[in-house]
Amino acid sequence: MVELKNVNVHYSSGVDALQDINLRINDGEFVFIVGGSGAGKSTLVKLMTREITPTSGRVFVNGYNLAKVKGNKIAKFRRSIGMVFQDFRLIQELNVYENVAFVLRIADQSSRFIKQRVTDVLNRAHKARSKPKELSGGEQQRVAIARALANDPGLIIADEPTGNIDPQLSYEIVELLKDINRSAGTTIIMVTHEHDLVKHFGGRIINIQDGAITFDDNIGGSDEDE
Repeated sequence: MVELKNVNVHYSSGVDALQDINLRINDGEFVFIVGGSGAGKSTLVKLMTREITPTSGRVFVNGYNLAKVKGNKIAKFRRSIGMVFQDFRLIQELNVYENVAFVLRIADQSSRFIKQRVTDVLNRAHKARSKPKELSGGEQQRVAIARALANDPGLIIADEPTGNIDPQLSYEIVELLKDINRSAGTTIIMVTHEHDLVKHFGGRIINIQDGAITFDDNIGGSDEDE
């Protein structure tokens, strides 16, 4: 579960990035967070991953009260979240298998567990022995999603995951995230500015504008008629 209670974020530059945010995302939900550049989406993600703390208010993620998560406990908390980024953030010197295994090695998992888990989250389409530069943008993002799944997180935050891939592949990436949500019950929060994708898939939509939530409701997607 993700919950923000009366959250405000004020930067020293004078910017009120978030204003009086009250938000609850239950376990197993798939949520789109939309908004233009500077709306506050990035600040919201940084709060949920404990990169920053609010000026006021409280943030709870995956059973953690983030005000009380400090020091070496931050890394443990972050392992409960799978992150997917716009720029993939794969390690170029490592192949696909090694990129996924890397996050498990950081978590001090055994070699046997790593081998089994990486095999579980990868499939033939991932080209396990290929380097990132040998893959298309869509293939790299699928690897990034597999890496996000490696620690079996309760929550995946996908921050503009379709920003660097072809429009048609964007729908496939969202469908993959939807499938993970349906099959594993993983909570998915997808941050995007691509309104066509949101309209196509529908579901719970949260719109942020000028640091405030201006819309939070479920809408039907155009794919329901197909």
